[in-house]
Amino acid sequence: MATSTPLTTAQILVVDDEPDLRTLYELTLLREGYRVDAAESLQEAWQHLGEKRFDVVITDMRLPDGLGMQLIQRLREQCRGERCVVITAYGSAENAVESLKAGAFDYLTKPVDLKQFRTVIASAVQDALTRPGQPGRGPAAAPGLAEPPGRSLTGENALLRLVGGSASMRLVKERIVKVARSMAPVLVSGESGTGKELVAAAIHANSHRASGPMVAVNCSAIPEHLLEAEFFGARKGSYTGSTQDRIGFFQAAKGGTLFLDEIGDLPIAMQSKLLRAIQERCVRPIGSTQEEPVDVRIISATHKNLATEVLAGRFRQDLYYRLNVIEIAIPPLRDRRDDLPALCETLLHRIAGESGMPVPTLSDSVLTQLALDPLTGNVRELENLLHRALALSEDNSLQIDLAVRDPHPTTPAARVRNQRASDPQSAIPSDLQGHLDQQERRILIQALNETGFNRTAAATRLGLSLRQMRYRIARLNIDTPHGSEPPEDPI
Repeated sequence: MATSTPLTTAQILVVDDEPDLRTLYELTLLREGYRVDAAESLQEAWQHLGEKRFDVVITDMRLPDGLGMQLIQRLREQCRGERCVVITAYGSAENAVESLKAGAFDYLTKPVDLKQFRTVIASAVQDALTRPGQPGRGPAAAPGLAEPPGRSLTGENALLRLVGGSASMRLVKERIVKVARSMAPVLVSGESGTGKELVAAAIHANSHRASGPMVAVNCSAIPEHLLEAEFFGARKGSYTGSTQDRIGFFQAAKGGTLFLDEIGDLPIAMQSKLLRAIQERCVRPIGSTQEEPVDVRIISATHKNLATEVLAGRFRQDLYYRLNVIEIAIPPLRDRRDDLPALCETLLHRIAGESGMPVPTLSDSVLTQLALDPLTGNVRELENLLHRALALSEDNSLQIDLAVRDPHPTTPAARVRNQRASDPQSAIPSDLQGHLDQQERRILIQALNETGFNRTAAATRLGLSLRQMRYRIARLNIDTPHGSEPPEDPI
C-alpha cells in the first residue's frame, strides 16, 4: 500500500552496482509511491545529484569506483539536505558505525529485510520532509530553534529545560540539535545529577520521532531475572504468573525512542541479548517462536566510564561501540558555576509554584555560598538544597545552611572526613585508572573546545606532539567534529 501524501512526493536515489538488488529496491519504493532514480556507480550518482535534489539517498557501501562513505561525506561537506541510508555487508558493525559518524541517517545490513527497508526509508523521508530549513524542502527556519508552522514547540521547550548559558552548556545544546536528526545511537555520559535524562528527552523532542513515545528505562532498577521479559516482552503462560501477553520496552517504544539509563549496570548476559536486538532490529518475546521487528532509536546514559568497564571485562566491547556512535558529555556543575544564578532562579520558581509559596529573593551572599560549595551531587543536590531552604524559610529571604549535611558538625575529624569526601581533588578514587582517564579526558576536551577542535593547536597548548594528541583522543574515545583537522597537518 502506498505511503500517504506528503511522503509520496519524496524523491529517492538508489545507488547500487548489482542490477538485481537495484531493481528490487526500485520496485519496492515505487510500490510505496515514491519517485525513484537509480545509479550503479559514484560517478553516475553525482550526475543525478548535480541535476536535482533528492530527499533520500540509498547507497551500497562498496561501489565499482569507490565507497558509499565518500558520497555521504561529500554531501555533508556541501551542506545538502539529503538523508543517506547505507547498505552494508551482514555483520559489518564497523562500517555501520563509521557511516553513522560520517553523517548517515541510518543503515541496513545485507540481506536486506524488505519490511525493515520500508520502515527505515519512511523514517528518513519523514525527517527530510518535516525538518525545517533544509534546502528546497519544508519551511525555512529562523536562526535558532524555530519550529515549522503546525508543529508544537516541544523541541525548543525541551532544550529550554537544560538551563544555562555557559560555553559548555551551549555546546551540549548545539550537539543535541545536530544529533537529533539521525538514527545514530547516542551515549549520554556525566556524573549523577547532571541531567542525562533531560538531554535524552531533548534529543527525542527535536527529532522526527517526537510524535512517537519516549520510553525511559532505569537498567539498574530491574531485577536480573526479569530483564529479558521487561525488555523484549513475554507470551501468556511463558513463566509462572504470566496470565496474559506482555509487551516489552522495545515494543512500547515503537516509532519513538528507547532511553536506557545506567546502561553500565546491565549484566553481561543481558548485554549480549541487547546487542543482538540493536543489530538485528528485532526481538523475540519469551515463549514465542517468532521474532518481531522493532523500530526504535537507542539513547543510553551512564555515570560510569564505559571504556574502563570494557577493559575490566564488565562491559562488552562490541555493545560499547554500538551504543557510543555519538557521545554527549554533560559537564558537572562545578565546571559551570556561571550557570548557578539561572539554575537557582528556575528551580526556585518551580519549587515555589509546586508548593503554592511566593518565590523568595535569592541574595548575592547565598549565591556566593553555593558557588564555593562542591555540590558533588550536581543539579539534583542543588535542587534538594533549595527545596529544604524554601521549606524552612520564615520570610521572603532565602537562607541556606550547608552545614546541615554534616552528620557530626562539631567533630573536627568528621569535618575533615566530610571535606575529603566532598572534594573531588582530595577524595581517594576506588578506580584510580578510571579516575585519571576521566580527568585527562576532561582536560583534552576543554583544550579542544577552546581551540575550535584543532588538534594541532590543542596539542601545542598541552605540550604534546600531534601524534600523542591523536593517540589520546583515540584511547579516550573523544568524538571530534568531522573536518576539524586540516588534511595537511603532519602526522
